[in-house]
Amino acid sequence: MKIYVVFYSMYGHIYKMAEAVAQGARSVAGAHVELRRVPETLPEAVLHKMGAIEPQKTFAHVPICSIEELGEADAIIFGTPTRFGNMCGQMRQFLDAAGKLWLSGKLIGKVGSVFCSSNTQHGGQETTLLTFMITLLHLGMVIVGLPYSFTGQMAVDEITGCSPYGASTIAGGAGERMPSEIELAGARFQGKHVASIAAKLSK
Repeated sequence: MKIYVVFYSMYGHIYKMAEAVAQGARSVAGAHVELRRVPETLPEAVLHKMGAIEPQKTFAHVPICSIEELGEADAIIFGTPTRFGNMCGQMRQFLDAAGKLWLSGKLIGKVGSVFCSSNTQHGGQETTLLTFMITLLHLGMVIVGLPYSFTGQMAVDEITGCSPYGASTIAGGAGERMPSEIELAGARFQGKHVASIAAKLSK
């Protein structure tokens, strides 16, 4: 059973969540889990001005995903930063090239799931997760979220991400906040949950 965790990360927040998602998925027997990042679309000069060059070096070893690879997976868990309540442009451009996969139906019946980040608590995490799912439904995927059996999403004693639509993290206005333990636990839970469902569907 092959599971891809496909993400875009600018400063490392989504990468940290992707690692946790992969850890959770690997805990399911028979799951072969690989991380992939989508291609960068911004020029290096722009990334330099944004202070993203050094953070991106921490996950430069992760292979860049090709659209064709997605058809090999039994499940794909996507990770994206929030951009005005939607997925980031890099992820959008990547998925916009999936026409052949749509035409061939290679993703029909495969499990799809999403996690994300935003700068603020109310920065569009839920809309990003939900609008991302529209693309996955067009591709014929079976959508899996983060059920309330992950009780961490009901915490009220601290500011935290995560919702029934998927795991999420709050990065802070300057990117100073890395994923909390609750958020990482949500990501691990989601990875395990997706892999468990994919295992049942692949039988």
